[in-house]
Amino acid sequence: MRIALGVEYDGRGFCGWQSQADEASVQDTLEEGIAPIAGGSVRLHAAGRTDSGVHALQQVVHFDTEAERPLSAWVRGVNRHLPDSVAVLWARPVADDFHARFSATGRHYRYVLLNRAVRPALSAGRVGWFARPLDLAAMREAARLLIGKHDFSAFRAAECQARTPVRTLHRLAVCRSDDRFIFELHADAFLHHMVRNIIGVLVAVGAGKRPADWAEEVLASRDRKLAAPTFAADGLYLAGVDYDVAWGLPVTAPDQSS
Repeated sequence: MRIALGVEYDGRGFCGWQSQADEASVQDTLEEGIAPIAGGSVRLHAAGRTDSGVHALQQVVHFDTEAERPLSAWVRGVNRHLPDSVAVLWARPVADDFHARFSATGRHYRYVLLNRAVRPALSAGRVGWFARPLDLAAMREAARLLIGKHDFSAFRAAECQARTPVRTLHRLAVCRSDDRFIFELHADAFLHHMVRNIIGVLVAVGAGKRPADWAEEVLASRDRKLAAPTFAADGLYLAGVDYDVAWGLPVTAPDQSS
């Protein structure tokens, strides 16, 4: 049978989601935690391959197994074999044609940015940090110019393996809570480093280094060299994944009412 899991993790200490030789990955850690419950090794497939240091509030994965277990075993049982930094939130049986990545219709990311003169201590590694004051209105104006279906070549990493740079950015919202800025992004899919490169451009605008319409110029240029440097991974979270309700999975998308 095929089982889907919802997973959260702290990306610190991992080389990213995907298994890599001689480095600790979230995929390897979770597969090792599932194996004792499944009675053998399993292979996981994820909705998104998060990078080193990137966290997840709602990653979705699936695997195939011949083991018949109560759903609680795939949650509480697996969690007993995982480090504190990784936890299974829920488990659901799914049809054989479900795929965590290819059945997804959208992804949600959140970036949390601490904006104060002093670096973080308690939240180090869980938030990005920028010392200079930021202009919320300017960043919101720049964000508005990036929404829609575009060629996001200027916001993709050189090593990005996506077949096309065209993506539809449904939502890019910026809000402030005390000394933190929260960036919420929702798209059909994201290119490699796309979110962190967007944050880099918005922060440059917010700091007054560039006008808001510079974001549109960067987008139109399709030239990565003309954009801002890739922002730190620390404050980035995979916040949820969209699926058709027919799959019967819990809703993982964050509330977009704000």
